[in-house]
Amino acid sequence: MQIDRMTGLVLEGGGMRGVFTSGVLDAFMVHELYFPSIVAVSAGACNGMSYVSRQLRRARISNIDYMARYRYIGLRHLLRQGSIVDRELLYEKFPKKYIPFDFDTFFTYSNKFEVVTTNCLTGHAMYLTETANRQRALDIVRASSSLPYVSPIVWVDGIPMLDGGIVDSIPVQYAIDSGHATNVLILTRNKGWRNKSKDRRIPRFIYRHYPRLRVALSRRIEAYNEQLDLVDKLEAEGRVFCIRPQRPMEVGRLEQDTAKLEALYQEGFALGEAFIKEHSDSLSLFMPSEEEK
Repeated sequence: MQIDRMTGLVLEGGGMRGVFTSGVLDAFMVHELYFPSIVAVSAGACNGMSYVSRQLRRARISNIDYMARYRYIGLRHLLRQGSIVDRELLYEKFPKKYIPFDFDTFFTYSNKFEVVTTNCLTGHAMYLTETANRQRALDIVRASSSLPYVSPIVWVDGIPMLDGGIVDSIPVQYAIDSGHATNVLILTRNKGWRNKSKDRRIPRFIYRHYPRLRVALSRRIEAYNEQLDLVDKLEAEGRVFCIRPQRPMEVGRLEQDTAKLEALYQEGFALGEAFIKEHSDSLSLFMPSEEEK
């Protein structure tokens, strides 16, 4: 696949499997490789924010170092905050105090950074951008990362929203429809993986005010496997380049084993480096020359 100035970057979610994505993106930042357009979902959106703000290793510190220190995933948070993750820590203390987020740099480039959420009223995906409002930027990424059943609904622009991965886990078709004929995909599953579980109809008492959300949740596995089939097709046609884990995944969505997380991060970083080396000629379109550094 030939990479040019219209090649997009697509970031899959996957919870804590997203440390792979943060490793790849850190390799990109080491070499000052920044794609002109990005669409990201869930954990991919969280990691993508630090990439857009040019904050090397920020996502790694959050995902690994601070996981070891704060253990911000667990049932105690579900009981206390109604969320499986410590939302106060992740979306208030982290960006505003512990590992300050560079909003100024982020807003310089965020006009080409789109985050996928699920509209609970329609059951369809929404693709949101924010270029000025700090709280709205945090709300959008929080909505995109709010897993159904174990996270509260997040309201953005008066609309109830949840995890974008419910309906568009790998938004490559959206990237193509937006004018990016070729795309680089950072995925969090190894090639050939499919979800072997079965979709089940969601009972009416769950999300009883959002019947279309229930429909989307009832075909979530089927929709994701269809997207994986599309990715394989596009890859065979030379329309996408996939950076993905090379081994079957040992890291769970809510993984807290920092040794596993570190190994997956390092794999992502190594594959990011390999990608840059393999495509060095075409990537020179994005990267500064030695004189410009």
